[in-house]
Amino acid sequence: MRFAQSCILGRLRKQTFFSLAEANAAIAEMLERINSHVMRRLGVSRRHLFETVEQAALASLPTEHYEFAEWRLARVSTDYHVEFQSFFYSVPHALIRQQVDIRATARMIEIFHRGKRVAVHQRRYGGPRYGTDPAHMPSSHRRYAEWTPERFRRWGASIGQQTEGLIIAILASRPHPEQGFRTCLGILRLYRDIGHDQAEAVSARAVEIGGLNCKTITSLIATYKGKKPSTEPAAVIEHANLRGPGYFH
Repeated sequence: MRFAQSCILGRLRKQTFFSLAEANAAIAEMLERINSHVMRRLGVSRRHLFETVEQAALASLPTEHYEFAEWRLARVSTDYHVEFQSFFYSVPHALIRQQVDIRATARMIEIFHRGKRVAVHQRRYGGPRYGTDPAHMPSSHRRYAEWTPERFRRWGASIGQQTEGLIIAILASRPHPEQGFRTCLGILRLYRDIGHDQAEAVSARAVEIGGLNCKTITSLIATYKGKKPSTEPAAVIEHANLRGPGYFH
């Protein structure tokens, strides 16, 4: 490359071109001169070496155009989906908690487990966040794992009726209940840091406004946190500047 740069750019550096075609023609002429020049040490030209040695060893060009791909490691969640750039793609449910490789191109998401491709999806840039292949769903034989809608409902009921209702609403709002597992787990984790009374109040408000996601629950927790309902009037603050009724007698 350095030799070609010196021979081509060095010889053309003082010339002025008024079109791309004119510049390309000059470069092609310099390139032909380089390839036809007989090298002093070898006694043959570069073109001769290419035609007699290198050309026969060349492989044929790929039938498909090169496509840039990005690779990521991911772990399959309890809802048998993996995440890539805020979108979720399903894999066979037997791979729950397994580590997989994601190959992402501009058009496609491919998922590999131990070198074998186990799922392929059209890449999503908008619209629904979940891409679910019905063949990956375990609904017809849920004994495959401990994660079921009934278990999430029981967890919610252990906090209270409002939280149980929130869990049921989340699972019912998804095309497939398994797609709500991730949200339910996130909400139950958020409720670990607050009391049952506050969790019940947050759940009731979330169902009321239709906020069936972790972002809304987090916002409601921040609103309700620290609130303590009281029916008694606030006590008068003791202060040196308050004179009291005795001052006027």
